[in-house]
Amino acid sequence: MKDGKKHILIADDDREIRDIVGLLLVSEGYGVLTAANGIQAVEMASPEIDLYLLDVDMPGQTGIMAAAQIRKQYDAPIVFLTAYSGESDKVMGFSVGADDYIVKPFSTAELLMRIRAILRRSAAAPRQPENKLAIHDVTLDLDSQSVLKGSNRIPLTYTEFKILELLAGHRGKIYSLENIYQSIWNDNAVGDGAIMVHIKNIRKKLGDNSKNPAYIKTAWGKGYYID
Repeated sequence: MKDGKKHILIADDDREIRDIVGLLLVSEGYGVLTAANGIQAVEMASPEIDLYLLDVDMPGQTGIMAAAQIRKQYDAPIVFLTAYSGESDKVMGFSVGADDYIVKPFSTAELLMRIRAILRRSAAAPRQPENKLAIHDVTLDLDSQSVLKGSNRIPLTYTEFKILELLAGHRGKIYSLENIYQSIWNDNAVGDGAIMVHIKNIRKKLGDNSKNPAYIKTAWGKGYYID
């Protein structure tokens, strides 16, 4: 697949959706692979795939289950396609490492906008001169996009890493939910609580106490910051 294109894996048990979305992405210059279920998606996962587009409700192995397995090996962005817009469904998706969530039915313009934004931010990450940021005993390596707490590696998703990097790189600055969304997604906030879920996941992975956090602090009614 080393052809200079960005490669996207589409996993959906609806063949019509696979065909339509696949043709759309090919027409936009992307390389496309397709899977009919979550099991195939996991089998086809590889370092050369730049983004995974997974339907949530697939028989045999759901998109949530497939994403959890893929995330254990690969850091490429994961976007869920779903017919459900409930907050609990989104919390579950983000908890296994999703980067975005698109509710069916969606327009082709919205789909392309989301994909371009995610691929753009995953490809163009500004670096600090020293290439590392420290928050107490936590170190962010900006080159490898890895996080160490002491000597233990913390497995953050790409989006979680970028949120932590944003806050750590601007110590003392309070970022509202809208500020964070605009900084990471380069888009207006969608107001679905996505950022709050990501913050919760980061705190959990860092072993932080949300009531008295040592890393990401809450400015009530304003947003989040790292002092």
